[in-house]
Order: sequence, then C-alpha cells, then structure tokens
Amino acid sequence: MALMAGALAGFDVTYMGVGLVGAAVGAFSVSRMNQRFDLVRAGALVAAATSLSAIALGLLHGVGWTTLLANAVWAAAGGVLAAIIGFGIVPFVEKPFGIASTVKMLELSNPNHPLLKRLLVEAPGTYNHSIIVANLAEAAAEAVGADGLLARVGSYFHDVGKLKRPYFFIENQFMMGNPHDKYPPSLSSLVITAHIKDGVELAREYKLPQVVTDIVQQHHGNTLVGYFYHKAKEADDAVDESDYRYPGPTPRSKEAAIVMLADCVEAAVRSLAQPTPNRIDSMVRKIVKDRLNDGQLDECDITLKELDSVSTAFVHILSGIFHKRIEYPDKLVEAERVKTTDDTDAK
Repeated sequence: MALMAGALAGFDVTYMGVGLVGAAVGAFSVSRMNQRFDLVRAGALVAAATSLSAIALGLLHGVGWTTLLANAVWAAAGGVLAAIIGFGIVPFVEKPFGIASTVKMLELSNPNHPLLKRLLVEAPGTYNHSIIVANLAEAAAEAVGADGLLARVGSYFHDVGKLKRPYFFIENQFMMGNPHDKYPPSLSSLVITAHIKDGVELAREYKLPQVVTDIVQQHHGNTLVGYFYHKAKEADDAVDESDYRYPGPTPRSKEAAIVMLADCVEAAVRSLAQPTPNRIDSMVRKIVKDRLNDGQLDECDITLKELDSVSTAFVHILSGIFHKRIEYPDKLVEAERVKTTDDTDAK
C-alpha cells in the first residue's frame, strides 16, 4: 500500500518512505496486544514514527520548514487515524476471514462469557480446574515465545464438553457416588471421550474462533483412557486398546500441546498425597516424557528444549499452588474460633 501511495503521488520517495515506516511500526506494535489500550499505544507509536520519518526525509530533500512541519503534523494525524480505523474495522473483518484478533481473545477471556458462566454454575469443579490450567498454560506459553493469551483462552474452554454430563467427571462429584461404578468400563470410556465431540459442538454453537475450537478438539490427542482400559483388561485380556483412546487429532500447535500438558499435570499433581517441590517436578517431567513417547507431540513444532522450559514453568506455578500448609492443633483451632465469635458479637 505504501508503494502504491508513492506511485499515485508521482513516485514521491517521501510518501513511500513514510508509508513503509508507518506500516512496519504498526505491524510490530500490535503483534502482541494484551489489552485494548495497546491499540492506542500502537497508534501513538505509528504517529511518532511517521512524523519523525517525514521530518528526516524532508530534511534530506531540503524541504522548507513550513512544509516540513505540515508534513510531520499530517503524518502524525495519519498514525492516530490508523488506530481509530483499525479499532473500528476489526469486528467487521474477524468473522468473514476467520481472524481471531487479540481484542476478540480478550473478550473471550472475560468470565462473563455465557459459556464460562454456564461452566461455573453447572460444572464448578471443571471451571476451577480450567482456571488453574489457564495459569499454567499461559506461563508455559510465554516461556517458549508462544501465544500466551491464546493458551489462556483455550484453557478456559478446553473442557466445556463436560457440560453435557458434568457429574460423570470426578471434579464435579460433590456429596454423591461415582456413577461409573454402575457402568462397564467400555461405556464409561465412551462417556469420558465424548466430551471432546460435545465440546467442539458447544464451541461452534457459541461461535468461538477456530483456533480455540482446535484446542478443544486436540487437547487430549488420541491418548489412552488408562483407568478404564486397565479395568477392562482385568476382566478380559483381549480388550482392544484403540477402543479406549480419545478420537484425536493430536495437537498441531504449540498452544494446543501446552494446554494438553497443563491439563495432565494439573490433574496428576492434585492427586499427590504430599505435593513437595521435588515430587511435583518428578511428576511433571514424567508426564511430559510419557506424552512425548506416546507420539502426542509429533504433529506440533515444539522442541525438546522448549518442553524443558514448559516443565520448569509448570513446576514453578504448581509449587506455589500446592505448597505445604501447617496443621493447627485442635485446641488452637477451637480457641481461634471462639475468639472470632466473641469479636463478632462485640461488634
């Protein structure tokens, strides 16, 4: 566009130079937006860059001071106008071209999104799990230069398929028996793996961007539902392993792979009786290694060095969440309860 503008202006080098500088600065300044104000900052950067380039090129060609200042002001105004137009036009180009802009991702990360509100009310255990997975995935993604915001949003929605049958998942079974005790392992496995298909359907129903839907679909890859497979194998040694695997596909982006690993390690570490830093580190690295050996990371471009950085980020976050707590003696707890009651009555 800068070259075309220069051509229309009689192949004026100043127009071309200012346009190219503004385009380059604008592209780089919005490549990592985390909030709406970043677009305003990008407009200010473009305005400053185009204004300075107009002055520099004007001085190079011996332009008079009046024209020089006028060009600088018009260049700066163009940068501000670009931010305003960009902010206004984004919603109109997102849907037709399937673009998941940063602004759109920020909207999806809002807890007031209808699907997230449903998850909080109908499957609170899954909602809490998704929040922790999101923190893990974002930290790991930023550690390897991936899109942290996409990893966070993908984590928020990765288990929405559990809304169809929330009480078949252990994190949502409050004060009730496990319904899987009544069903054969084959049926239980079908129910568990079906949350992928259900999640994709809900993602499309609520018009989530394709990149988020991909994470919903890929976050389990074609991993084995180990508990029910081994349970079935105890009853019949001729069980077909493929009947107890998720449908896939395996992760095809760094963000999807990171969400898969974050999902696994969060559930595994939660099951530890004494989650010390060393045990957490050992568990995390074992899970990452198992997923790698199982071929779950074959279709994404994550490297071994990046997997090590991902594991380190997971351990750091999980060690802070599942830190050791002091067990208070019963008498101390009772004394504290009485003191709190007395203080409340006094007030």
